[in-house]
Amino acid sequence: MVKLTIDLGQPTTPFPHYWERCVGSCHAATALREDWRRQLKQCHDELGFQSVRFHGLLNDDMSVYQKRGESPEYSFFNIDSVFDFLLQIGMKPFIELGFMPRALASGSATIFHYSANVTPPRSYEEWSELIRTLTAHLVARYGTQEVRSWFFEVWNEPNLNDPRRWQFWAGTQADYFRLYRYAAEAIKSVDAHIPVGGPATARNAWIPDLIAYCQSDRVPLDFISTHHYPTDAALAFGDMEQAMAHAGRGVLREMALQARQEAGSLPLYYTEWNNSPSSRDHYHDEPYAAAFVVKTIADLQGLVDVYSFWAFSDIFEELAMPSQPFHGGFGLLNLHGIPKPTFRAFQLLHSLGHERLAVVSDSRSTVEAIATKDSYARQITILVYNHTVPLAPIQEEQVQVTLHGYTGKGSTFTQRIDAGHANPKRHWCELGSPEYPDQGTLQMLLKSSELTQEEIAHRQDGDDVILQLAIPPHGVAAITLTG
Repeated sequence: MVKLTIDLGQPTTPFPHYWERCVGSCHAATALREDWRRQLKQCHDELGFQSVRFHGLLNDDMSVYQKRGESPEYSFFNIDSVFDFLLQIGMKPFIELGFMPRALASGSATIFHYSANVTPPRSYEEWSELIRTLTAHLVARYGTQEVRSWFFEVWNEPNLNDPRRWQFWAGTQADYFRLYRYAAEAIKSVDAHIPVGGPATARNAWIPDLIAYCQSDRVPLDFISTHHYPTDAALAFGDMEQAMAHAGRGVLREMALQARQEAGSLPLYYTEWNNSPSSRDHYHDEPYAAAFVVKTIADLQGLVDVYSFWAFSDIFEELAMPSQPFHGGFGLLNLHGIPKPTFRAFQLLHSLGHERLAVVSDSRSTVEAIATKDSYARQITILVYNHTVPLAPIQEEQVQVTLHGYTGKGSTFTQRIDAGHANPKRHWCELGSPEYPDQGTLQMLLKSSELTQEEIAHRQDGDDVILQLAIPPHGVAAITLTG
């Protein structure tokens, strides 16, 4: 039995919801869809996400930049439609500047189903003017103070430049630094207080390099942004499951510790993370991913300032739009808006208070917990999770939670995510895995995705309250005590 002890008489530590500051999405043109907007609003309302980041703001499908003869022609109509919607629902854009409009591109190399051009600009001066004109337009439309609360990130993963595999940038590191400089200086020419940063790299790359470049050349740099996935630590393994297995439990904390050290005093923003970088990974649809999310959030507190999960919806077209309701997409919500176990994990995380309680365990095991209290609501929440990497030994564990000094007289209940709870994919498979479910089936799947409250027995032992429960492999259990 795993024994966890929480002493309510000990000081708490602040627990900011750093993961709620941003969430990821597919390319900007999908933000013109009604179902995308409906799903994003749900994620904002129920999970607390404050901003959204997407690729392709400058792609041709957004009609931002054309050339008529030698003169540039700008259109920010589609961008305005997206940003107007975000502000209307209480969110903000986290602006990724990319990819390259074809009329400004120096070459024809593209990536993804939607043909995003990844080449450097044929003219950096024209690139600078595009960014300056866009920034000035945003300030004129939304106001200086509002735009100062947004973040501008230059490009996406420029260190991935192998045309035989993944190529997000067809230039060199020096070319990217030049792209960054022209963009950053263009933004600051409009308003010096608008935040701009990078290098937006995969695998925590180029952080010291960009800092050194900006310091030596006096280029503006307000924050560091980068991405990581557990598989980044196991690149030699081609099979995604094998790579996840060999990455090691809790590897994202190790990677964030290094990035935090390299970023120095600059804010550190992770603008992509998930359990794997594949949009066809079956683990994304299963309770495994929920336990991974809870552990990762618990592990990285205090190391990062923004932690943007990739991504909120399976309305996602990098490999073309799929039709299978559960196909291993990145999303918290599937194509039909059915919440996956990861959605429910973020829902439980959102319910946590902002004062973290220390949890002491009597053993090293796959079971850990994070506990918080909300003094205003007079509520204590404990998230207990049982997680390790794929293919590693894991079993159901009996867990005893002891709260020392608890005097509440309210209700005590659990909400679970595991194979038998909040797991709509399992129900879908039991129904024969219909590719195009009808409305009746969708309603059943929605019902099977819900968190349910179950009473949990507890006993008093002097100043202690003791609870016991079983946690299956890759299960999450939220224990809530009120009053």
